[in-house]
Amino acid sequence: MKKEYDFSKGQRGKFYRANAKFNLPVYLDRENLSFVQRIAERKDSDLSSVVNDLIKSDRRLAEAIE
Repeated sequence: MKKEYDFSKGQRGKFYRANAKFNLPVYLDRENLSFVQRIAERKDSDLSSVVNDLIKSDRRLAEAIE
């Protein structure tokens, strides 16, 4: 790395997009990943859909308890 960088010609906000969406990665441990993969294979679905369905189900249970 340089000791000093010249930002005098830089443009603030050049790449800023107010409506940008980010997909944050979620890392599952081996046991949970294996479980979700088995469900996805049986349902002929993708991992994201299965994980989202499981979370929705858990949310409904948690909201019913509150």
